[in-house]
Amino acid sequence: MRKLGIWFGLVLGLAIAILTIFSPPALALTEEQKLYNEAWRIVSQSYVDESFNGNNWWLVRQNALKQPLPDREATYTAIQQMLTKLEDPFTRLLKPAQYRSLQTTTTGELTGIGLQISLDAKTGYLEVITPIEGSPAAKAGLHPKDQILQIDGTPTNQLTLDEAAERMRGPVGSSVLLTVRHPDAPSSDQLKINLKRDRIALNPVQAELKTLDDGSKLGYIRLNQFNANATTQMAQAIQRLEKQGSDRYILDLRSNPGGLLQAGVDIAELWMNPGTIVYTVDRQGILGSFSANQPALTHDPLVVLVNQGTASASEILAGALQDTGRAKLVGEKTFGKGLIQSLFNLSDGSGLAVTIARYETPSHHNIDKVGITPDLVVALAPIAIDQVGTDTDQQYQAAVQLLDTPAVMANALR
Repeated sequence: MRKLGIWFGLVLGLAIAILTIFSPPALALTEEQKLYNEAWRIVSQSYVDESFNGNNWWLVRQNALKQPLPDREATYTAIQQMLTKLEDPFTRLLKPAQYRSLQTTTTGELTGIGLQISLDAKTGYLEVITPIEGSPAAKAGLHPKDQILQIDGTPTNQLTLDEAAERMRGPVGSSVLLTVRHPDAPSSDQLKINLKRDRIALNPVQAELKTLDDGSKLGYIRLNQFNANATTQMAQAIQRLEKQGSDRYILDLRSNPGGLLQAGVDIAELWMNPGTIVYTVDRQGILGSFSANQPALTHDPLVVLVNQGTASASEILAGALQDTGRAKLVGEKTFGKGLIQSLFNLSDGSGLAVTIARYETPSHHNIDKVGITPDLVVALAPIAIDQVGTDTDQQYQAAVQLLDTPAVMANALR
């Protein structure tokens, strides 16, 4: 038996040697294939859905690498085609210029027309989430849910979300022509709107002390975006209004498209006592959470204004304040984005935005594609920017009246 074992080992070793000699050498990847493989690996390791929307992710890679990738644009196209299989508009490739623009936006300034957009999955066209306050888009009268059909004559259903955003950015003083349809207008009713690009300072917080008819002091705070400046500006606004004698607050999150997740969590902590702000669920179904760990800056009564343009980090904040009983919500059902993306650098200066988790409110509500229903639903016809937070603003007036109710007063005392 010992000799048999030796012979078996020799035969096996010889077979391995023969296979090694006659196996073709592994083909070295080209630079373009390496970049594709880099993107594929990030999605493979990070994407929230381990089934990859029912795709064999290994086979996706193998088939793609069999195709020629003669240049960088061909590689970008191959990566975009790979991501399309996920049917997730928030997981996307950001070419170098787009990636730099996104990073600039979160730091607080950009140049363009100031329009937050999403992709309508049913039509393939762009839809306005919200214009940034004071931007060329806002001054031109664009509103949430408006449909953008063309950008400089190019149909938007032929563009990715980031390609469309890139076309609307540009040097200060240059122009872009949008073809727009309002949501309730006939399909043939289209508007041509010529916008001149400008530098847009993203000062996310506007705060004002208002004296109501009964002599009470109302702190009105409008939060436009969750960028790197938002938490500091919000804390300063609350502290300033407290010193001025504010005894109740309205936090206006209408048409706030979101931004940095951490900013949403940090701002929630300014308003809440210790407790859960948001739960996260990763690809393995593992539950994590972000919590408030310090006392709130104020315990005064709070009402939050929301609408169809209230999205992402805004919904995290609104959901936390509603579920914990800290505030009542007034307005319209929110946008319904319950997915969390992370940004990943690629070696050529481009990047990937990848959905890595979904979130749930403190009461474990998954609001993705559903949104958050306000405690008090109040519709609002479009109004001018300078009418927001005034007697003309019906949602604002409803919030003022709600602040006097016993339920809101009781919530503030918790």
